[in-house]
Amino acid sequence: MLPDFLIIGGGAVGLSNAQALLRAGYKVTLAERGTTGQEASWAGGGILSPLCSWDYSEAVTRLTQCSMGMFEAAMSSLQDATGIDPEYIKSGMLLLPPFQNERAITWCASHQVASREITLSDAVPGLTGSGLLMPDIAQVRNPRLLQALRRHVQKLGGVILENHEVHSFEIENYQVTGLQTTQGRLCANNYLVTAGAWSKVLLGEYALGMDVHPVRGQILLFKFDIPPFGHILLQDSLYFIPRRDGHVLVGSTLEETGFDKSTTEEAKTMLLQRIAALFPNWPSPVKHWAGLRPASPGNVPTIGRHPNITNLYANCGHFRYGVTMSVACAGLLLAEIEGHPHPLMTDEYRWSV
Repeated sequence: MLPDFLIIGGGAVGLSNAQALLRAGYKVTLAERGTTGQEASWAGGGILSPLCSWDYSEAVTRLTQCSMGMFEAAMSSLQDATGIDPEYIKSGMLLLPPFQNERAITWCASHQVASREITLSDAVPGLTGSGLLMPDIAQVRNPRLLQALRRHVQKLGGVILENHEVHSFEIENYQVTGLQTTQGRLCANNYLVTAGAWSKVLLGEYALGMDVHPVRGQILLFKFDIPPFGHILLQDSLYFIPRRDGHVLVGSTLEETGFDKSTTEEAKTMLLQRIAALFPNWPSPVKHWAGLRPASPGNVPTIGRHPNITNLYANCGHFRYGVTMSVACAGLLLAEIEGHPHPLMTDEYRWSV
């Protein structure tokens, strides 16, 4: 018997959609071109919020706020089901100067996001001046989240096929009839593209107006005996993410390099210089990596059914916020599939022609 859905792409969005569909009673197979959960979802920092929400459109913050509100319960349920702790922590995010103080405070007040000005030295030894703390911003440890999602999908009866790179779609009478992959032909009743930065290339002529392309981001990892501070720190586009075990992630870059995810000494030097301006005595990094974000115009993802192909769907183009948006986006797509109303239903996420 054919699966109800064949999902193409095994990152946070693909796995979250698989989980939602399986819970709704559908039979699901997920095909991943490499190893599940090893691309952008793994490479990111796991901040469950846009860096500065007031810099984004309502289409983006509507999704992120909805998903952020669902994450704590979702992570608790996922840990109970799998025994894997995704390390969801409401660590708060502290903005360091310079930043648009009045704009930030006004946005937070109008969107019911808690914020308050604090003296930086009270939170981070060595820093001076004042910053803006958003105490309810949370983080998750991406690799653990992806491990938990993968295990849960399998426990729910989902089939995961790794090293199945899709080469082409077979389409007849406005329906997908099969996929040609490196491991042979795959078929299902419906198909869902969650292939991140590869989505547009994968769809080829069937992408229509979808505009998703890779943007490289590089991150450095540091290790301390104990965490040097408790909050996520943000200064302009530079962020510091402290983990429970003393690791701190620092990133990141925005580079138009196509599908090249190699690391560069230039980016490493730039990040180290910015770190040194705040913390002159930091240790050397223990790891340096890069990932390819699925960029889209205005950071607005494509979520929904193809305009012309009746059994083809997409949930992609989340740029920096695939993990953050994953819970809400999975619910939004499920509502569209089943024809149910959803508070986030809007043409802004529709697949454009």
